[in-house]
Amino acid sequence: MEGPLTAAAFVVVTVLLVARSARRKARTDAAARPKSAPCPRCRAPVPARATFCPACGVPQQAFEIVKATRAAEAPKETGPLHAIVRTDVCVGCGTCVAACPEPGAIVLKDKVATVDRAICVGHGKCAEACPVSAIVLTRGAAVQRVEVPDLDSGFESSVPGLYVVGELGGRGLIKNAINEGKIAVERIARDLRERGARLRLAPANAATVDSGPEPLDLVVVGSGPAGLSAGLEAHRAGLRYAVLEQGTLADSIRRYPRHKLLLAEPVRVPLYGDLWVDDASKEELLRVWEEIIARTRLNLLTGRRVEGVESRGGLFHVTAGGETFRARRVVLALGRRGTPRRLGVPGEELPKVFYDIVEMEQFKGSRMLVVGGGDSAVESALGLANQPGTEVTLSYRGDALARVKDRNRAKLDAAIARGAVRAHFKSQVREIRADAVVLEATGGTRPLPNDYVVIRIGGDPPYQFLQRIGVRIVPKEIALSEPQGASVA
Repeated sequence: MEGPLTAAAFVVVTVLLVARSARRKARTDAAARPKSAPCPRCRAPVPARATFCPACGVPQQAFEIVKATRAAEAPKETGPLHAIVRTDVCVGCGTCVAACPEPGAIVLKDKVATVDRAICVGHGKCAEACPVSAIVLTRGAAVQRVEVPDLDSGFESSVPGLYVVGELGGRGLIKNAINEGKIAVERIARDLRERGARLRLAPANAATVDSGPEPLDLVVVGSGPAGLSAGLEAHRAGLRYAVLEQGTLADSIRRYPRHKLLLAEPVRVPLYGDLWVDDASKEELLRVWEEIIARTRLNLLTGRRVEGVESRGGLFHVTAGGETFRARRVVLALGRRGTPRRLGVPGEELPKVFYDIVEMEQFKGSRMLVVGGGDSAVESALGLANQPGTEVTLSYRGDALARVKDRNRAKLDAAIARGAVRAHFKSQVREIRADAVVLEATGGTRPLPNDYVVIRIGGDPPYQFLQRIGVRIVPKEIALSEPQGASVA
């Protein structure tokens, strides 16, 4: 009798243990199962790690920076040192990859240096080699660190009614910029409607805007992808608006720090439809923008450089090009590089001229001239010199580099010594031609065969402008566990 009872008891106990184990596993699986979060644009549930909102279709990468944790609030961890990359600074030159003795510890992924923490041992060779100081060592979990305006999910800044979109918000991606401009103006139009603001469409063929006694609903500053998208959404929504550009539309496109432009998937532009840029030049993108503006009669005012933005009496007063525009809301789409200083020489308007570059591998095998004597010029020259087959010349009007960090000076001296960079001190560019630059130096003036010119002689940094008008700048960290979207132009 004991045998059957014992066997039965064993079976019962086994069943109970298996059932308890199954319940425990179910709870563990449920806890580990990705949770959904509301879409910042439409509030529909978005599964964790989803690329697009299933309801409104907006890429969730557009909100990656605004939802990121502030660096000061990021959880502190102990453990071995490892490298982290500031993706807002990384130029994709690959110098760190060549310097790292641990294969695979740091690689270029989507044109940005990416650290594999499982391989990285924290020796710091990559940080020492990085020409733009984009890599630091830490014990924390972050893999990306950025300094950005403090924005909410609608891209409104710490100044109520003032929005920041595009590169200035932390990412220089065309698809993000277009989405951010649209999302910000959707919020503005909804807010103005709720407040009972009177909306009317500005005359489609207006050459100027009379802000007069009746303020504009919106002023958009900048005519890059974010600014144009914001203006088109304002036009579609029937807002009374103006898009201000300090130069011309061609200037805003020409200042792009990229040689080629690429969208991995089409992005929807207000009043236009799907925009797909596949390995296109800046000139091709310019033709698309011109077509969009002509078709929609966007109220774009060129030659209006913004000198100041002031919130007074419930309205913003935007001073630009000798005029003052009063508006209920302002969208800043200035770009992260601000207004670069120019050489003022013939040929500077050619498409071969850049004032910054963020994807150095696109210039491999080219003959490059970098102009300037500060850290940014030296860093650009060093990054370009790391590209296979690239010939790099540095031109500086002074007789020595007196304003650069010691580490940059040492790296440049080493690059000159091994022939990776040729330096021409006491030299000035007199003319830029399609296949050459005319350089004046000791001994006379001569043409130098050349494919591209990078001018790094300073400018007006946009973050100082933001801080003057009260926009708070904060450090943020993007955790390793967060999904990393493809980094495209």
